[in-house]
Amino acid sequence: MPTYNYKALKRGRDVVKGTIEAADAKEARDKIRKMGLVPMDITDASATGKKGAKGGARIVPMSLSERIEFISTLQILLQSGIPAVESLMFMEVEAAKPKIRNTAKVLRTQVMGGASFADVLARYPNVFGYIMVGLVKAGEEAGELEKTLGRIKELMQKQANIRGKVISTMMYPCFVIVLATVIVLIMLLFVFPTFKEMFENQGKNLPLITSVLINAGEYLKTNWWVLIIFFVSLGVFLWIITHWTPTKRLLDRIALKVPLISNLLLSANFSNFFSVVQVSYDAGIPVVDCLHLGVITLTNSLLRDKITDSIVKVQQGQQVSVAMKMTGVVPRMLLFMVSTGEQSGRLGEMLGNAVNYLDKILDDIIDTLTKMIEPIMLLVIGSIVLVLALALYLPLFQSYLS
Repeated sequence: MPTYNYKALKRGRDVVKGTIEAADAKEARDKIRKMGLVPMDITDASATGKKGAKGGARIVPMSLSERIEFISTLQILLQSGIPAVESLMFMEVEAAKPKIRNTAKVLRTQVMGGASFADVLARYPNVFGYIMVGLVKAGEEAGELEKTLGRIKELMQKQANIRGKVISTMMYPCFVIVLATVIVLIMLLFVFPTFKEMFENQGKNLPLITSVLINAGEYLKTNWWVLIIFFVSLGVFLWIITHWTPTKRLLDRIALKVPLISNLLLSANFSNFFSVVQVSYDAGIPVVDCLHLGVITLTNSLLRDKITDSIVKVQQGQQVSVAMKMTGVVPRMLLFMVSTGEQSGRLGEMLGNAVNYLDKILDDIIDTLTKMIEPIMLLVIGSIVLVLALALYLPLFQSYLS
């Protein structure tokens, strides 16, 4: 019996490799799924050496917008009846961006070598992502690659929209914080020192706030390197607490307990999750594999662990809605929609309704946050201005009153 090398996804995030005996690639894929894994790449062990040589070509990672452009262009060409190799050759020559031309060249070379388009993508999961690899495999097997690429494009555009909304919401407070920091440093380093001699000529003790700011300005002017060390240390600290697993998990748990922020995280995470599940389900992928692909999009570790546990229950025969209800993190409205879809046989349609419902909630939350952030930032700026003004004018008031 032939032996196949495989690369699969475990628990929605871990990549595992191994070998399995099967009559053909389809049987190997079925066996891997029964092991609770999501097959990503299956190759005949006898052809490993040949494919490994071709798989060594390098593809430069692309941004989300570049991947959207790549998929969109390829879909249009395929829908026009142009074969995959010629489509990739056209993109290799005519694409405007060098990264897209390079990607098309590498893919075209390997497809001409006899590999399927899905198998070639599976060699570069860090570039295209496991979601795209899984969907393309399903689309190619079903003979509807063009339609699947259209679904992938819509999915990526949706993810880009969500990311853009969240970034635009956070951009304003970040800009205000940076601007306030620059203003404070300018006041400490250049403004307060010029008033020092005038204040000292008054022959009176300076107010505490004035004295502290003047001394801080003089210290920083002499030891300017302290500022560099502080900002570098702050950046390293923020990177560690957001990337180190124990602190990240703690922050994820805390964030889900903060009003409004928790709603934002739940809506954004589950919007991406159900979008992937819907697209992969419509592409003909088994429900369990759909859920595994959806888990990849969850950025909150607590949500990811809860949903991963529910997938195990689904593999054991539990209904999706019942398994998700047991997690305690999925909103009731979403559970109701999934349950209705399962009972009526219209799961794909109800998943689409769930995504629309989440998108509306996400828009409302972002609007609310935007309206809340503006007065909060005004209060912060006003407080800073008040402190600086008091530090400058209190000594003058003292001299007038005396």
